[in-house]
Amino acid sequence: MIRTAIRRPLAAKTIRKTIARKPATRTPSAPWSIRTYRAALEFLNTRTDFEKMIRVGYNHTNFNLSRMLRILAALGNPHKKIKTVHIAGTKGKGSTCHMVASMLQNSGYKTGLYISPHIVELRERISIDGKMISEAEFTRLMRRIAPVVHRLHRDDPTFFEIMTTAAFLHFANNKVTMAVIETGLGGRLDSTNVIKPEACGIVNISYDHVAQLGNTLEKIAEEKAGIFKPGVPVISAPQVASVKRVLRQAAERVGCPLRIIGEDIEFSYRFECSRAAGPHTRVCLATPTTRFDHLRVPLLGEHQAYNCGVALGIIDALRQAGHELPRQGAIDGLAKVRVEGRLELIRDLPRTVVDAAHNAASIAALMRAIGQNITYDSMVVIFGCSADKDIEGMLQQLQLGADKVIFTTAGSPRSVDPQELHARFAEKCGKMAQVGATLEEAYRIACKSVTRDDLICITGSIYLVGLAKKMQSAGRLM
Repeated sequence: MIRTAIRRPLAAKTIRKTIARKPATRTPSAPWSIRTYRAALEFLNTRTDFEKMIRVGYNHTNFNLSRMLRILAALGNPHKKIKTVHIAGTKGKGSTCHMVASMLQNSGYKTGLYISPHIVELRERISIDGKMISEAEFTRLMRRIAPVVHRLHRDDPTFFEIMTTAAFLHFANNKVTMAVIETGLGGRLDSTNVIKPEACGIVNISYDHVAQLGNTLEKIAEEKAGIFKPGVPVISAPQVASVKRVLRQAAERVGCPLRIIGEDIEFSYRFECSRAAGPHTRVCLATPTTRFDHLRVPLLGEHQAYNCGVALGIIDALRQAGHELPRQGAIDGLAKVRVEGRLELIRDLPRTVVDAAHNAASIAALMRAIGQNITYDSMVVIFGCSADKDIEGMLQQLQLGADKVIFTTAGSPRSVDPQELHARFAEKCGKMAQVGATLEEAYRIACKSVTRDDLICITGSIYLVGLAKKMQSAGRLM
């Protein structure tokens, strides 16, 4: 068990135009000119990139699996040449993907991993056996994909569609044994949803991208369940009752077995603290075919226990499907997992951690994880977020955990003005708060506010975390 109006047609048409895909602002490089990594990036960056847009219409023009299938068909259908695991959900997809990939790799599988977005380097999104794709190989793939893209110029492929295509090509070219694929947005219309995987995972479903996926958990869950395929086993994290109902109905409609950890799969976890290992969480998971007892979760936080349970459940589902996965190989692989941007310590003095939490549920989980696992006197949070997020919900969770907040921006077009964040936070509570126009300025303010036993946490946006890591590497986070 788990512990625990009148509508005007012309105006509507105008609005649809406003939120439709943004056209490329630069002329794409000709395919034959892609000879360098820089040229490959230039070609890719001329594509529509929804990750950089505040308002995105969730429709078949912007999200179109038929377009994706045409691209792949022109390239020999690489997605049909690899076995895959597909993971969707709101919070914990990336961590779960890393855990599954590490267990597969340590069990002797040549393992591909496709995740999004990246923290620092674009090539982080595509890796095999923990090694991200090389600049040379990435350039070759863009050179191969570019002619297909140019032939589809009237139905222009997006940045994410091209990256997903590149991942499938890279994995097929290198004959990976299994590829772990993370969905981008939603599931039903996501570019990755062209595969028929060996197993699916659904991590925690909470509010995010509500403008695209729906403003209720049930609508969001329905979109996530769009990855279900006939006969393909699905392992889900515990969900609220309404989400469970939607997932079970979707599984019955599609004809696939759905098992929820803690209900259909025996699962438990406990928090421990020892002199040798420090604070950590251990999980137990048992099925008729596999038993994992008291395994240490490799990532900090109660929420990571559930992600770990889903990952172990996927390994069990693969074993039941006939894939040879030695139990000890999976256990040893789990112990090796390291994921950037998840409660990651990037500086010892002052102690500074970064975390890519970017919605209200993630911020709440982060505050709990810090309280459980890190000893400190006072915590200063440097916070910036995107305009399409549940800002009120994130600020509510911040005020419950932070002693002081410094609002800033990563400089992304989607970033909220830090002055606006400060004003909205001031309306909520009387806690200390300031504004730093840039991350460097915010960090200088934070450093003046802390002592040796205090903690600085940078969070709220994957872009902000990436910027912090780049600045630290360059010696600019001082």
